[in-house]
Amino acid sequence: MPLEPLSQKEIEDRLAELPGWSLDGDRLSRSYRLDSHFAAVALVVHIAQVQEALDHHADLTLGHHTVSLALHTHSVGGAVTEKDFELAGRVEELSTGHGAR
Repeated sequence: MPLEPLSQKEIEDRLAELPGWSLDGDRLSRSYRLDSHFAAVALVVHIAQVQEALDHHADLTLGHHTVSLALHTHSVGGAVTEKDFELAGRVEELSTGHGAR
């Protein structure tokens, strides 16, 4: 079944289930703060593993104590799809184990 862009209402409803995530233009986005640069790097590596497993990749930005993500689906013209929410949910689950807030 091909991926379809989600409607604005579907995106808003799904975002209500993901505290800290927002729609920034045409992308889902979230920034995490961590206790150290090393912890931020470890979170990026863990996110990269999940992305490979899902075959869906976010734009990741690594800062001194921060990790920021921006997600959208290139294959549907850069719209937000179910795959973006699947990745966001997985990142949200693993981030707490890294002490991200």
